[in-house]
Amino acid sequence: MPFLSYKRAVQLRQVLKDTQAIVVTPEDEGYPELISRWSEACEKEAGAVVMATSSHEVALTVTFATVHYIPFVVQGGGYSTSGASSTHGGIVINLSAMRGATWAEVDQAAEREGLAVVGCTTSAAGVGGTTLGGGFGWLTGRHGLVIDNLISVRMVLSDGRVVNASVAEHPDLFWAVRGAGQSFGVATEFVLRAHRQRSPIFGGLLYLPIDQLNAVVKFANQFDEKATGDEGLFFGFTTRPPALLSTVIVALLFYNGPRAAAEAFFAPLLALGPIQNETHEMPYPEMNTILGQLAAPGARKRMSGTTISLPLEPQIVLEIYEDFDRIMQSYPRVEGSVVAFELLPYARVIQVPVGATAYANRGPYHNVATVFRWHDPELDAKITSLDRALVRKIRERAGVAGVAGHGVGLYANYAGHEANAQELFGDNLPRLQDLKKHYDPKNMFQKWHNLLIPTSPV
Repeated sequence: MPFLSYKRAVQLRQVLKDTQAIVVTPEDEGYPELISRWSEACEKEAGAVVMATSSHEVALTVTFATVHYIPFVVQGGGYSTSGASSTHGGIVINLSAMRGATWAEVDQAAEREGLAVVGCTTSAAGVGGTTLGGGFGWLTGRHGLVIDNLISVRMVLSDGRVVNASVAEHPDLFWAVRGAGQSFGVATEFVLRAHRQRSPIFGGLLYLPIDQLNAVVKFANQFDEKATGDEGLFFGFTTRPPALLSTVIVALLFYNGPRAAAEAFFAPLLALGPIQNETHEMPYPEMNTILGQLAAPGARKRMSGTTISLPLEPQIVLEIYEDFDRIMQSYPRVEGSVVAFELLPYARVIQVPVGATAYANRGPYHNVATVFRWHDPELDAKITSLDRALVRKIRERAGVAGVAGHGVGLYANYAGHEANAQELFGDNLPRLQDLKKHYDPKNMFQKWHNLLIPTSPV
């Protein structure tokens, strides 16, 4: 595909001249800020950034790009570390001017009405990317995935058509976008089911010394048995300044209920004598900001992940800690990196059959996420290699192999380009490929995962 030339940029401005959209090119003020990303490693010099304000403007931009074979990407929160929201020389369709582009805005609007929707555990992330890939949140244990609460979505297709997809309209597309939506178009509007939400809830961070690891793993192994749907526990490892950058256990607790009940549920962890206890009652939207403290903006970042099933062997978790700590001690300025086992009740998730939506990761297991953070571009290849090795070890030693009949055991929003379409969608892939040929015959939407190349990573 050709890059966006100066001539094409002028033509794009002409196409959008009677709209509210703003086309920003490299010579314009504000361009550097618009191509910045959560990970500096994903920043690329786009040919133009289109600040869209409506589905019509997105449709005009997509049609222009498709006709002229100009590569384009969609940016919501800009949190992708696979490069899916960046392009070198192409067009970025920036949705930040459209209301509700990030979960923070959705959380705040819902709270004003005493409501909440199932959203991402990191509220700075974009609504579109999270939702279209499945979507886990703190309310998943009670209400299921984000896509399980999706009523309808407005999509801009590669030919410029704007369609509504729901159970009643374009149901085949609605099936596909719930799990593989980034491969079918640009989502410009979501209608999500909202739920009554109590306030405050209980949650926050605990930092624990590594000699308490066996006790933490013991508690984690009882999580599936004890959880009722209102709990969540992320635990793993990170570095803790300002003293010597030592690797410690970090746990993020969530309880959708009063403090007394929460402290009773998490009593075994709270009694371990944490280095620091930041748990407290808070409004629900605040809970979705806490993970942002662990992997702050700035620096180069890489996010990856896999899945694990309980119970975990304490020795395996100790080895993962040792591998992670070795990386932290061996390379400069990697502080703030995190590996986290994400335990959320899965009963509501597995009530939906794997074939009911394109999303194929429904089973009695939990996600694991890694976020590596560094500064030196010369370390890009090395950190990537180390991350791959760590994730592979987790998957091989504690993964979901043997959990038959429960989906693929891999979360596409975490897997990035390390996994291929067959691994991500399993038995759902043939239907996705047929629908892809109907809704995107030129395969314009392939930046996330290329559904037409299932046997090798993108």
